[in-house]
Amino acid sequence: MEQIGFDFGVEAPRKLTKVSPARLATFEDCPRRYRMSYLDRPSPTRTGAWAHSTLGAVVHNALRALFDLPVIKRVPQRAMALVAEHWKDAGFEDSDQAARYRARAKGWVAEYVEHNDVSVDPVGLERWVSAPVTLEPGSGPSLIIEGRADRIDQRGRELVIIDYKTGRREPDEYEARSSQALALYAVAAARTLRTPCYQVELHHVPTGTIAAAEHTEQSLKRHLQRADETAGDLRLATDTLNAGGDEDVLFPARPGRRCSWCDFRPSCAAGQEAGPASQPWELLAP
Repeated sequence: MEQIGFDFGVEAPRKLTKVSPARLATFEDCPRRYRMSYLDRPSPTRTGAWAHSTLGAVVHNALRALFDLPVIKRVPQRAMALVAEHWKDAGFEDSDQAARYRARAKGWVAEYVEHNDVSVDPVGLERWVSAPVTLEPGSGPSLIIEGRADRIDQRGRELVIIDYKTGRREPDEYEARSSQALALYAVAAARTLRTPCYQVELHHVPTGTIAAAEHTEQSLKRHLQRADETAGDLRLATDTLNAGGDEDVLFPARPGRRCSWCDFRPSCAAGQEAGPASQPWELLAP
C-alpha cells in the first residue's frame, strides 16, 4: 500500500492554519475553553491539578524514560522505580490515596513491561511531527498539522502510532479508528519520517488492553477533511475576534457534564451553572 497521496510539495499560500489534535478537539468540545486556553491573555484563572492527569503524566513519563534505557535495563523492576522517580502527589485527596495509586501505577508498568516486547527501540518518543496538508488538487496546503506522539514504532517498512491511556475505560478498535488525534499523527509522522504510517494503537496500561486499527488512504482523508473544516471555523472565529468581534458569540460555551472538571471552571459562569464541581480525584480509575 502506498502512502496517502497528498501533495506536500506545492508552494504554501501566505497564510496557513497551524493546528494540533489537542487544539482541534478543544475547539470542537467547547469554543470558549479554546479561547481561554489559547487566545486570552493573561490566561484566566484555572482550577488546581487533577489526580487523574497527574497519574497519566507519571505513567507516560516512566514509560518514556524506560525506552531511553539500554534494552538490558528495560525490566519490570526498573519500570517500577521510574514511577517512583517521576511521582507527584498533585490532585490526590491525601497522602494515603496518593500512595495507593503510586503502588497501583507501579504494578501497571511492571505488567506492561512483562507482557509486551520492549526490546525494540522506538523511532520516536514524545516525537514532534508536522505536515502541511493539501486536500484540493492543484491548490496549496490549507493547514499544517503538528504535535507530539507518545511513541512511534517501526514494524517492517511502516510506522505505528502508539498512544498510552490510563483512564477508567478500556479502549476498543472503534475508539482507535475514530481517534482524530491518532489519524493526524499518522499523517504527520509519515511526512516527518518519510515512511508510510497506517497502523494506530491505544495501549491501556491499567488493563494491558491494546486497541489497534489500520487506516486506509480514504479513512485518513476523512479525518483530514474534518480537521480542515474545524480549522476553517477556528481561523474565521479568531480573525473576527481580532477584528473586534464579540468573543461570547464567536467562542460560545457548550455546557455539559465535562464542565464539572474543566480547568477553566473558576472563570466560566456557564460552566459553574452546568453542575457541581468535581473533586480533583473523582476521575481516577476505581
